[in-house]
Amino acid sequence: MPKEHPTILVYYNEPEKYAELLREHGYSTIRVARTPEEAAVQLAGAEVILCWNFPETLLFTPEASSVKWIQSIGAGVDHLVTKIPEHITVTRIVDQFGAMMAEYSLGYMLFHNKGMARLLASQHNRKWEPFRADTLEGKVLGIAGLGSIGSEIAERALAFNMVVHGLSRGADKAGRVDVHFLASEWKAFVKELDYLVLTLPLTADTHHTIDRELLMEMKPEACLINIGRGGLIVEEELVETLQVRPSFTAVLDVFEKEPLAEDSPLWTLPNVIITPHVSGQSRFAEVGRYFVENLALYAEGAALKGTVNQSRGY
Repeated sequence: MPKEHPTILVYYNEPEKYAELLREHGYSTIRVARTPEEAAVQLAGAEVILCWNFPETLLFTPEASSVKWIQSIGAGVDHLVTKIPEHITVTRIVDQFGAMMAEYSLGYMLFHNKGMARLLASQHNRKWEPFRADTLEGKVLGIAGLGSIGSEIAERALAFNMVVHGLSRGADKAGRVDVHFLASEWKAFVKELDYLVLTLPLTADTHHTIDRELLMEMKPEACLINIGRGGLIVEEELVETLQVRPSFTAVLDVFEKEPLAEDSPLWTLPNVIITPHVSGQSRFAEVGRYFVENLALYAEGAALKGTVNQSRGY
């Protein structure tokens, strides 16, 4: 027998637009919160939480005893899965960010490959300085993480006639790339790469995987693009690598602590591009539709889309 509509708490910087969407679909018991203080007041009796970066300490308070399910507005849930009671189901958004993040990755590969920074500097200095631009054709792209995002990047890179290498936990996704490596083969994976794109989730196994030793295995002129999680990289060791290898470049959209501190040396390194976590932004209409579909499944007691394996971390 279907459940009655649950009490839903929307925790977001703009919660009203999601609340209005839910009302349009017949859900009436909706609360909104923008701050941890507001969430603490609204939490008691809430069964479902739609959120981004919910203050997980609140989930261990008596007021949170009614919470059964948390739907994250994003794909990443590392901030939740290791820090909440095990009885709470966590779901994440899947299959919505691949196209956007593939465009971001290929866009910066083209920026790097075509010498766009050099061209912009010439324009700024009013200098006519022709040079021979490169091509992505034949370049070796490595994608660490072959889920929906990594697979979308691989498909689009193949259209540029790049050689695509991939790394994942199992061999079930090997058919999505030209050459496949397992998670135990990082050093062999990175050696031949011209570009390395990180799309991995942050787990105990992937935390600080990209360290000085691994970076020094890469080509001196390689380019690292991180759109996964900042904690995948040992940041200070990346800084050191960029300082001693000026031809090595990095495009960084995510950081271990966000926003990136104003005194971080990454801001001023000439071989770094920094973007403020914009490679895969949530889109209201698509997230709303996904959540409403999951609410229908929840009402029927069916398996939810995007359910996170808390022991695995994603």
